[in-house]
Amino acid sequence: MPNETASTATGMFGDKLYQRRARKAFPLLVRQALTQQSIHYEDLAAELGMPNARNLNYVLGSIGISLQDLSKQWKEAIPPIQCLVTNKTTGLPGEGFDPVLLDGVSVAKLSTREKRRLVNAAAARVFSYTRWYDVLANFGLSPVASPLEKQIEATAKQQGGGEGERHRQFKMAVAANPSLAGLPSTLKPGAVEFGLPSGDSLDVLFRSPTRWIAVEVKTADAAETDLIRGLFQCVKYLAVLEAWLGVIGKTIDIRVILVLEGKLPPHLISLRNSLGVELVEGVGKRWKWP
Repeated sequence: MPNETASTATGMFGDKLYQRRARKAFPLLVRQALTQQSIHYEDLAAELGMPNARNLNYVLGSIGISLQDLSKQWKEAIPPIQCLVTNKTTGLPGEGFDPVLLDGVSVAKLSTREKRRLVNAAAARVFSYTRWYDVLANFGLSPVASPLEKQIEATAKQQGGGEGERHRQFKMAVAANPSLAGLPSTLKPGAVEFGLPSGDSLDVLFRSPTRWIAVEVKTADAAETDLIRGLFQCVKYLAVLEAWLGVIGKTIDIRVILVLEGKLPPHLISLRNSLGVELVEGVGKRWKWP
């Protein structure tokens, strides 16, 4: 994202397209703050219906300016919520955000590790800030209301079905071909139905001495309730793996990925974003049901 964003964008309240988008995006960022999840540029753009994630530079700059102005009015520091929007590759906000981290001091010469430390510290302030609903009300904006409450309740009441042959074949294909999960093809084949101390079984687990990557797979014929269940399963598996490895004293990087043969329905994007689930979709283009 270009460095001039903060100086060329103005606050959220106006009729320009980026200002209208900023007013729509801000409640989504508050949702992310309350669920303590960052969000990638592409994922936020998808939820906003924006075809080009690069156009978020003005949207986020506009939000930042509005928060700076409100900080002066309230005479208190409001953390930069726009730092929750990160690049999928680097895990960092765009370059235009860098000066905010050090109160205007350029951090262009800092290493990636130093930048990540600063971003994590900024995100921690965002997560711990207790007045986001007050900020929304001050801006005349409402919290995001989930349209999926009934679907989630229905999912909670249903028992998981048995494994079908299509699911078994897809799971085996992903285990044998890590590239289907967006992973390096040089990885060793994954373990199928890997048992966890919680009594759950991972569809696939790829392991190396420094990283464990769990994969939950869903076929193209999976019902919507099954997709919702898969999203929540990913949250659960990550928590269980982190707890397990912490108890046995192993320092290992953990990832959990939901791999879909088809595409995630658009109305489930907000749930995926709020839960912070890593997603690989459309795998059916590279894998064909036998």
